[in-house]
Amino acid sequence: MVTLKASLAASQIVLKQYEWVETTVVSLKGEEKSRKINRCYYGADGGVTKVPLSTPPPPQKKRGLRGRIVANKTEELTDYMQQAVALVKSYVPPNPTLIQAAKDAGKVSVDIIQPGKRARLNFRDYLKPGDNLAVELDLTNNRLLGLTVKTYLENAKDAVSLDARMASLNDGTSYADSITLNATKRKVAVVVDNSGYRKMAH
Repeated sequence: MVTLKASLAASQIVLKQYEWVETTVVSLKGEEKSRKINRCYYGADGGVTKVPLSTPPPPQKKRGLRGRIVANKTEELTDYMQQAVALVKSYVPPNPTLIQAAKDAGKVSVDIIQPGKRARLNFRDYLKPGDNLAVELDLTNNRLLGLTVKTYLENAKDAVSLDARMASLNDGTSYADSITLNATKRKVAVVVDNSGYRKMAH
């Protein structure tokens, strides 16, 4: 547990020296609705600064009452998709403070996947009541292998699952290589790919 917190904190410090390309694809019922490509880096305030590398096409507008209904539905869906993307960011990467809070509250369980090699730590009520963050660890080098999250957007009926695959940079720093969010009820999927990591020129 201490090692996981230390590893997460160390990776987040090192990643602040890098820039990378983030591709976010949002699909509805299997059909791609939006694709955004951003160059990302950490700003002086510690937050991630995003510079668009692609411009989305202008929306096609329909006229009259049907146009308004479509516009309202599109706006509602866009809000939902933005919430889904924001939800991804609130779980990945895991926050060492929230991990400690779950541990202090006695809401951590451990599953051994391969004795001495791989284990899964489950953090219940990590961010919201009733959610679960599962972190898979390589015990031989304390490296993060992946994350799975069971959570929801506005209420527990609006269930969302999240799966993040981790990768390592040359210096051993772990980062979320690919993140997939599925909101089954709304048939919305969000896939975030991070690639092209390179140290920023100072």
